[in-house]
Amino acid sequence: MRQRYLIALGSNVRHHRHGPPERVLVAALDALARRGMAVLIAAPVLRSAAVGPSLRRYANAAGLIETGLDPEALLAELKAIERIFGRRAGGQRWTSRVLDLDIVLWSGGPWASADLSVPHPLFRRRHFVLKPAAAIAPDWRDPLTGLTLRQLAARLARPVRA
Repeated sequence: MRQRYLIALGSNVRHHRHGPPERVLVAALDALARRGMAVLIAAPVLRSAAVGPSLRRYANAAGLIETGLDPEALLAELKAIERIFGRRAGGQRWTSRVLDLDIVLWSGGPWASADLSVPHPLFRRRHFVLKPAAAIAPDWRDPLTGLTLRQLAARLARPVRA
């Protein structure tokens, strides 16, 4: 059975063949398609400040894909694509990287294993994930809160009152 996934894409390092981070994201979507995943729609690229120690700004986007893979198998494919683009396993979290691919949501609801949690545990607090995601799948509901991506993005955009 084919499932739909919302994937977050990020890059803040130029790639020797694909060029600047915005083009790395386009190439990553092409790589997903070449590996048999149907890329249904992709959000426009959003530039954002880095989370953590990196000083380079990120190019972020989201893609809605369809595949017969279960979440663990898709995670393995995403990690393989990251390695093809030059990402190394291990190292410090949230540092500069040529490509980061994360499963945010999937049409099967919540998923938990030793290596993967869906929904992505931090996506509700990340503007750089929610804004592109809401642009392409505004009515997709977070299975844990019941809120749509549009609602989650609006909540995050609201200023905090003291």
